[in-house]
This record gives sequence, C-alpha cells and structure tokens, in this order.
Amino acid sequence: MTEQRQYGDGDASYRAAGQYEGLQQLAERFYFYMETLPQAQTIRAMHRDDLTESKEKLARFLSGWLGGPKLYREKYGPIAIPRAHSHLSIGVAERDAWLLCMEKALAEQPYAPAFKEYMLTQLFVPAERSRTQE
Repeated sequence: MTEQRQYGDGDASYRAAGQYEGLQQLAERFYFYMETLPQAQTIRAMHRDDLTESKEKLARFLSGWLGGPKLYREKYGPIAIPRAHSHLSIGVAERDAWLLCMEKALAEQPYAPAFKEYMLTQLFVPAERSRTQE
C-alpha cells in the first residue's frame, strides 16, 4: 500500500501540478489573463512585449518551488523574490491583480480542487514578498 503524500511534502505538489508540462500550461494561461484582464493592465505593463521568457521563468520557478527540479536555478541562478522585483512598483493592487490572474489560470487546470486552493494560499506568500510599496 502506498502512502499518498500531502501537498508541500517532497515533490507531491509538483506532481499534482502535472510536473513541468502542467506548469507550462499554467504559466501560459496565467499570462493570457495578464494580457486580457482589465485589472491586470498595470502588471502587464511591467513586462516586456514578448512574454515568452516570462512564461518560461514562471514555469521554471514553480517547478522548484513545488518540490520538483530546480529548473529556474539551473538556467538563471538563484532567485530571491523581493530582490527580483525590487525595481518595480508593486503594491496591494498589483499583488492582487497577479493573484487574480493565477486564480483564473488555476481554475482552468485539471487539478484537484484542494490543490487549486492550496496553490492560491501558498502563492500569496511570494506575491506578498514581491510588494515594494505599502
């Protein structure tokens, strides 16, 4: 009998997300919402016109963050969330717009409802740490 691991234990979250392929799909949909939601216009303007690298960076970051391969580190080196966003003006509205895009992208994924909820709860932490404004 195999014991099912809880989200956050080892690579359980990475597997629940569909591994790297699933995270690529999530990143694709996340940036779709960033491009299309009126509430996300401000955060969309913080990115380059071509979102290809942003999509890759998000999927690679999530891979390691969810207990899978440290793909972001392999390609770009270590990441410190606050430092990586320190040049941007990110307040509560921008944080919340980012989380809204993620919530909508997660809703489309074939993840268990409990995992979608877990992801949103956990992603609040790096989203909040990205804030540079009160």
